[in-house]
Formats: sequence, structure tokens, C-alpha cells
Amino acid sequence: MKSVNSIRFLLILIGIVLFNLQANAQNSSDKLKKEQDKLEKKISNTRSLLSKTKTNTEASLNELKIIENQINYRENLLRNFDNQIRGAELKLSEKGNQIKTLRKKLFKLKEQYRRLLYYAYKHRNKYGKMMYIFSSNSYYQALKRNKYLKKIGDIQQKQFLIIKQYESLIKTEISSIENEKKYKLSMLDEKKKEKEEIEKDKEKKQVVYQKFKNEESKLMSQLRDDERKKEILKEKINAAIRKEIANAEKKARLAAEKAEKAKKKAELATNQSNSTTTEVKKEVSSTPVKKEVNYTENTKEAVSLSKNFEANKGKLPWPVEKGTITEGFGKNAHPTLENVYTNNNGIDISTPQNAQVRAVFDGEVTSVLNILGAGKVVIIKHGNYRTVYSNLQDTYVTVGSKVTTKQVIGSLTVPSGSSVSIAHFEIHVVNGGSVQCVNPSLWVNR
Repeated sequence: MKSVNSIRFLLILIGIVLFNLQANAQNSSDKLKKEQDKLEKKISNTRSLLSKTKTNTEASLNELKIIENQINYRENLLRNFDNQIRGAELKLSEKGNQIKTLRKKLFKLKEQYRRLLYYAYKHRNKYGKMMYIFSSNSYYQALKRNKYLKKIGDIQQKQFLIIKQYESLIKTEISSIENEKKYKLSMLDEKKKEKEEIEKDKEKKQVVYQKFKNEESKLMSQLRDDERKKEILKEKINAAIRKEIANAEKKARLAAEKAEKAKKKAELATNQSNSTTTEVKKEVSSTPVKKEVNYTENTKEAVSLSKNFEANKGKLPWPVEKGTITEGFGKNAHPTLENVYTNNNGIDISTPQNAQVRAVFDGEVTSVLNILGAGKVVIIKHGNYRTVYSNLQDTYVTVGSKVTTKQVIGSLTVPSGSSVSIAHFEIHVVNGGSVQCVNPSLWVNR
């Protein structure tokens, strides 16, 4: 009886362990598959952009950056496949061990069941059972024996069901192993294809790279021109934000002065009922009016919008529907010139030509500029944050427009000699009177 209960306990314990192992393995597998889907989507985007650049006779630096991104995405996908294959191999090993354990337990259960059947066979005569009960020394012992015989019958039935459960578990695990084997083979095949594609991308990159290596003087001149345009863009954006802040401060100051005058007028009217008009005027004119007013954006609406914007850090949508980041925030190594770096106040996203640009969050348009080398520029206020969208050809909003998340605000220009557009996107935070750039890559959903 004790042995049967212990076996049943082991069965339950094994079931719990198996469930936990399978759940953990499944979570890990699901995570890798989601990562695989994201990488495949990125590869699809870069492949689409590269297919458009083939129509140009002249290769561009931007194409070289897209190829580099394509290689990086494929290498990441290759590592993802390796992890999935290792996970499949681990699951195969675990399931093999689980089957061995199940078969051992099944053997024990069958042996136990065999002994029970043998006992039942020996005592199959109902008169034998009655004699076993009637030969008891007391009425209490007879009741105990009768109860014991009933338990033996129940145990037989339970043992039979337990054996069936074990057999079903083993069949399920064997089927699962077969599926894992098939999955592993498919991953190995995908891995082989990706290796071949990486080699093709590297060959393509080398061709473009060599072309630009032979034109270093031309590249240096172009680089200086691009950096000059970036500085102009930076100055114009900062000037626009400072002007907007100054206008907001002026508006707040005028509102405060108006409120103060209304308050004095009300006080004057109250005092007139208790004193003469002349005395009150003397008193008011002799009282200096000095009150410190904080003109920073501390309204309830601004504070709430700032908090909502901050709460969505890492979850903001991209300013374009699809594309690939070809230049990141801050210091970037030049793709062909050694020891040469560029600086970026935001991120550059290569995307299909004339792609539409979207607001990344609810806000209000505070500036629409036209800047040489940066096309049209839209600045949107989100409380103490500003998002900046450059390289626009057309704009669909005006100063004061209220925009919502993913609302289209304009379309991109197409650089000369290129078949893709580049969206330049920045995020600024206003602290008091200072304006600071932050890394947009940390804010948008990657």
C-alpha cells in the first residue's frame, strides 16, 4: 500500500517537473522565434532598399551603410539560428532522459500491477474471500479484512490507469522528439542559406567600398560640406526652440501681469467702500509691485504630457513606417575613411523614396522651418520634450497644429543620385532655459 502511494506521488512529481521544464523551454523558444521574426523583417526592409539602389549607376555611401546593416542583421539571425539549434538539441537530450525515467517508472508500475494481479488470481474465489473474512478472530478484524480486500481491488484499477497514463506520456514525448528533430534540420538548412547570403553581401560591400576608397579626396570634401550643413541645422533648430521658449515665457509673463492688474482692480474696488478714492489711490501708487513668476513649462497639461512621453521611452513608434538606421546618435565612424568620424544629433533612417513621416507622440507643432541642406523641418512639442523631423519635401501641418501619435506630418525628399530617402530624427529635452539632445534610438521601439 505504501509503495503504491509512493509511486503515485512520484508520478505527480515527475509530471510537475516535466511541465516546468517544458514551460521554460517553450518560453525560451518563443523568445528566440520572436527575435527571428524581427530580424527577418529588418532584412526584408534592407533587401527592399538595396533592390531600389540597383537602378542607379552610381553607388552611394548610404548604400554601403545599408549593406553593412544587412550583414549585421544576417549575422544576428545566424546567431539566433545557432541558439535555436542548441535549444533544440538540449530539448532532445532532456526528453531522452525523461523517456528513460518514464520507462523505469513504467516497469516498476507493471511489476507492481503483476503482483496485484497474481494476488487477485489466487484469491479469485468469492468463497475464499468470505472464508478469509469469517476466519477473523473478532468482528473488528473481519471489518478490517473486508476493507483491505476492497482497497486491493481499488488499487488494481488505479494501477491500471497509472500505467496507461505513463504509456501516453511516453508516446507524447517520443512524438515531441520527432518534431524537434525536424525543427532542428530545418534550422540547419536556414543557417546554411544565411551563410551563403552573408558571403554575397560581403562581396557586394567590398565592391562598393573599393570604389569609395579610390575617391578619398572627393569624400573628404563631401564630408566637410555635410558637417557644415549639420551645424547649420543644429543652430537653426536650437534657435527655433529658444524662440519658442521665449515666446512662451512672454505669453506667461503677460498673462501673469494681466492677472495681477485684475487682482489690484478688485482690491481697489473693495477698499473704496471703506475709505475715500483719493486715499486709496495714494496707497496703491505707493505700493511697489514685485512678484517672481516661474515661466518654465509647469502647467498641468505640460507636466502630464512630459510624463506620458517619458513613460513611453523605448516604445515610441518610428517616424517612418519602415526603414533601417544608417547613422546612429553621436560619434560615428566613416564607412570608408580611416580615423574619420561624424557627429549626429539624432538618427538617420534610410527608407523608400518619398516615404511619409509620422509624429511619434501626441503634441503641438511649434515650428515649421525651411533649412538649406535639410529641406523642411517640423518641430513638435510634447511638454518639456521636442521631436524634430528633417529632410521633408512637403509638410501637412502648420504652427499650432495639434497632432496625434502616427499622424502623417509630411513626406521626405529624395537626395540627388539616390533612389532612397533619409529621415533625420531628433529628440530634445528642455530643462529651464537649456536644450539638450538625447539619443532617439533609446526612445523608439527597436
